[in-house]
Amino acid sequence: VTADEGILHASGNGVPPVTKDYCIIYNSNWISLPKSLDNATYTTLENLTSTVLCDSSEVPAGSMKDKAVVVMRGNCTFLEKARIAQSLGAKMLLIASKARLSLISDNKTDFEDVTLPLALIRYSDIVDMQLVLGSEVNVTMYSPPLPEFDCSMVVIFLIAVFTVALGGYWSGVAELENLKAIASPGERETRRKKEENVTFTPLTVILFVVICCVMLVLLYFFYKWLVYVIISVFCLASAMSLYNCLAALIGEIPFGQCRIACCNKSIEVRLIFLAAFCIAAAVVWAVFRNEDRWAWILQDILGIAFCLNFIKTLKMPNFKSCVILLGLLLLYDVFFVFITPFITKNGASIMVEVAAGPFGNSEKLPVVIRVPRLEYSASTLCDLPFSLLGFGDIIVPGLLVAYCRRFDVQTRSSSVYYISCTIAYAVGMVLTFVVLALMKMGQPALLYLVPCTLITSSLVAWKRKEMKKFWRGNSYQV
Repeated sequence: VTADEGILHASGNGVPPVTKDYCIIYNSNWISLPKSLDNATYTTLENLTSTVLCDSSEVPAGSMKDKAVVVMRGNCTFLEKARIAQSLGAKMLLIASKARLSLISDNKTDFEDVTLPLALIRYSDIVDMQLVLGSEVNVTMYSPPLPEFDCSMVVIFLIAVFTVALGGYWSGVAELENLKAIASPGERETRRKKEENVTFTPLTVILFVVICCVMLVLLYFFYKWLVYVIISVFCLASAMSLYNCLAALIGEIPFGQCRIACCNKSIEVRLIFLAAFCIAAAVVWAVFRNEDRWAWILQDILGIAFCLNFIKTLKMPNFKSCVILLGLLLLYDVFFVFITPFITKNGASIMVEVAAGPFGNSEKLPVVIRVPRLEYSASTLCDLPFSLLGFGDIIVPGLLVAYCRRFDVQTRSSSVYYISCTIAYAVGMVLTFVVLALMKMGQPALLYLVPCTLITSSLVAWKRKEMKKFWRGNSYQV
């Protein structure tokens, strides 16, 4: 958000008094707010949302004297409202907006006499304030500094590294089973029927990136319709992925293997219950996806399963395809984050707009790992209550880690490629968080993850004098 964010601390008159914080947007070039509530002075709130305060005759005489006044946004400017409120004796002016909160801007030089504290607040928050705190409310404003580091990033880091490492290991287990099946003619046909992998070639890699670009642009222009398509696809794909992940675990348990025969086929009873459980988990998330208190846990579980299944199922045939995929998606990430602000009308990047929901859309795309922020700040309250990491920042480097693991299995190289690439991914994540903390703005994680993983894998292959094999992949005989 390209604006100064603050907190409106509201208190009711109950015993003990009920308090609640609300997001406000102000202009730090006009006013400066205290950093904390120490020695805060409270002012009685006067709700005048029935008027837009573009004329002093709109309000009764004396109704604003020594009060914090809230009015609706209208056709006149913010500073014109502030001058009228100041002339009528108001101590603070809040402007309620039904639209998305935006930067408060105006020509301050024409209103040098205006010293009244002025801020923008959501109209829905004013309604909530009346319901929660009652008709008599006292308010004050402050703007705590942004925390340098939020502990939720540690949780994001652990989830990302765990998913990439486990996905790569699972892919290696599948590769080992394939090699055993090739060596045993009796198992070859059975293994071929069970094989569910999809192999990317350089051509399909390019096609995949083009589809990603087209889909992102379509989401930007037709978000309010396509978001429900993405939610539906996520529910279906995550339920199937969760089933595949849990079925792999259950398959190692030698109990409960009784079967039911149906249509000349038999299926284990425990797998039927597992399928029902996975479908129920996806449906529950779909119904309660906007419940911020706990729905994020279910979304993260489904998201981890989706990423694991994607990394295991999608095979990169060689390092050449990995370089093409990661390189193109790095350019894709950088372009849609850093370049598109110079193209869009509102100066916002297409990637950030789609992630936040363009034009204030309340529905969010379920393509991120979400963890609630643990450090309280105005940014947490206003629009970023969660730390986010996109699925692509896990899946894309995860495909390289999976290829390294499969190459280790093929060459019997004691997991050196797999371990080094996983460590490189962890280093890239740390670097991403460091830059995020320094710049205090969202970062395209692939900008740091792609160089770390590609360079590390290349150095290991060069040091072991296996670059030719590593580049060509499984096109040679093991």
